[in-house]
Amino acid sequence: MRLVESFLTKNPCYTAGRKITVKGLMLHSVGCPQPKAQVFLASWNHASFGSACVHGFIDGNDGTVYQALPWNHRGWHCGSGSKGSGNNTHIGVEMCEPACIRYTSGSGFTCSDLEKARASAVRTYEAAVELFAMLCKKFGLDPLADGVVISHREGHARGIATNHGDPEHLWKGLGLPYTMSGFRKAVKAAMSGKAGGAQASVFLGLSDEKAAERIGVLCAENMKTSGMKCVLSGNTWNGSIWDGTSKYRKKTQEDDGTGKLYTVTADFRKYVCVEQSIADHSAYLLGAMNGKKKRYAGLAGEKDYRKAVRIIKDGGYATDSFYVQKICAIIEKYGLTRFDGVKVEKKVWYRVRKDWKDARSQAGAFQVLDNAKKCADEHPGFSVFDENGKAVYSSVDKKQEEVFRPYLVRVEISDLNIRKKPGTDQEKVGKYTGVGCFTIVAEADGVGASKWGLLKAYEKERDGWISLDFVTRI
Repeated sequence: MRLVESFLTKNPCYTAGRKITVKGLMLHSVGCPQPKAQVFLASWNHASFGSACVHGFIDGNDGTVYQALPWNHRGWHCGSGSKGSGNNTHIGVEMCEPACIRYTSGSGFTCSDLEKARASAVRTYEAAVELFAMLCKKFGLDPLADGVVISHREGHARGIATNHGDPEHLWKGLGLPYTMSGFRKAVKAAMSGKAGGAQASVFLGLSDEKAAERIGVLCAENMKTSGMKCVLSGNTWNGSIWDGTSKYRKKTQEDDGTGKLYTVTADFRKYVCVEQSIADHSAYLLGAMNGKKKRYAGLAGEKDYRKAVRIIKDGGYATDSFYVQKICAIIEKYGLTRFDGVKVEKKVWYRVRKDWKDARSQAGAFQVLDNAKKCADEHPGFSVFDENGKAVYSSVDKKQEEVFRPYLVRVEISDLNIRKKPGTDQEKVGKYTGVGCFTIVAEADGVGASKWGLLKAYEKERDGWISLDFVTRI
């Protein structure tokens, strides 16, 4: 996920500076054919635009997330319902919509290029999963808990939002399999690090040619590490990474050996990501046994794709009488032999965790080291690990290097509370700062403010803190 800070500093919602205690996240889609997040950021960043303001936009062209408000600011993203407003409790994020749709009435629309529209919706969906996983971790939220992760449509049903049907109307109109129930589960999986790798949804909306290109690269990467250690025993084989339980059932056609097809219902293995499916497929083809012999003997190292496909067919992989002809036709149509022995630049991921062995603590995974370092800085005590589990950066390192320097702030309101500890949930000392200039000698995190500051007059006992959201640094 690429996250870019682009605050709407001129929007009246931002300048109002109201804060919330984040209790949930609300997913929206913009409701118009505009995939570019920058268009909304430019048009909304004016003092005269007082109708809406959200915490983030997800670009439909590349999936970039643009943060438009500090996460704990009160946004204007869902209006009100019979039971109040989700603006008081939920962060609001808008997914941009494809340029090739045209709204007809209400949530109905037509689409001139279904392939492009689906590809755009898939990008925003997957970026939203990553973003919501990050935010749930940041605010200690359980995405599967009631009312925590909801859509605008669900917000209306709960009585805390205006009557809108987004974003489900977009997914349904484009024929995508997405649901909010599935979205919440995907967010939960992403939080635990189980959603790493490409998801099958990346192929939705792609042409056969583009899908072949993408799967070809993944297969080429896998071919660099596939071995011959596997041994088939029943329905398992050594080297399989399937968890042994995840599966789905569907109807499929079988060939009776004469070319005549009949339908059966069968269970299929389900994997966490596309890469795992490819790896297990390779492990099976190279390691499956037929008694004491390799089921697909001679397959490993075979460079002639026609011979390789024939070996697979003769080993009993498929019942289709025309399997060899069909597979060879696909290989030739899309020129898939170009992936044989191709050098693929491996993507390097940097993971931010408390400890390498504690995968559940993962706060994010990044391909850009600087982004990983920034994430670690936002999580004191966390480190950045490379793919070998080696710590390459620690938030502690930065904290130790930094020496806090006291600074002056100006308070322009007369009723700014002073609290004994940082947080609106902490006891007040019973005094206001009053209007004037004050010295801040320490900072800390706490409920109700983006940052709390310790007043110099209370330095000895450390029992006089003010919200720095209501001051101006001099």
